Amino acid sequence: MMTLNSAATLRLLLALDAAVSGATGIAMIAAADFLEPLFNVPALVMRSAGAMLLPFAAMVFFFSRPAQLTPSRAWAVVALNVAWVVASILVLVTGWIQPTTLGLAFVLFQAVVVAGLAELQFTGLRRSGAAAG
Repeated sequence: MMTLNSAATLRLLLALDAAVSGATGIAMIAAADFLEPLFNVPALVMRSAGAMLLPFAAMVFFFSRPAQLTPSRAWAVVALNVAWVVASILVLVTGWIQPTTLGLAFVLFQAVVVAGLAELQFTGLRRSGAAAG
């Protein structure tokens, strides 16, 4: 079972994840047309990715609330973050997009940030003794 301290830390990490995901999603949607020529990432792809982040951010924020935090919900967030990182890498290595150097830096930067959050969440869950459920 999670201790109060580990649960509080995990709630903070989830709230941070929600804030970063929500802000990134809004920015990707709002700036897609501006960023398309800079990143060589189609505006539709940018908007679609941003639109996927908004419900994710809302879900993670909901999970971060004290009465809503469960190990299984936190593990689900970790798994979705890992999936995002994998998808980010796959769009690059498969050639699905051919970003500029700036676009490549953006894709890699956001993947590293998400991977970092997933690692911190994973570590927090492991240290709390939370099982897979």
